[in-house]
Amino acid sequence: MDLYKEILIKALESRKAEVFFPGLQIDPAQIVEGRCYQALNRIREILRDESLDDRECFLRIEEIVALFEEIGSGCGGRHDFG
Repeated sequence: MDLYKEILIKALESRKAEVFFPGLQIDPAQIVEGRCYQALNRIREILRDESLDDRECFLRIEEIVALFEEIGSGCGGRHDFG
């Protein structure tokens, strides 16, 4: 599945739809772009800390992998260290 679909599925899976409004448009691009922007900001903050040693840097990379998993996009088995 491509990244766009993974992010959209994860973003919508917690939403509860009880009422249908014909003609109401939800723009999937806006949902995905908003989630991506938030994720990029979090990744930037993770990586900005220049005081990290190699072990701490590895842990930061793990945080980024966890972030991708959180938004619904696994990073494959190569990053399954747990």
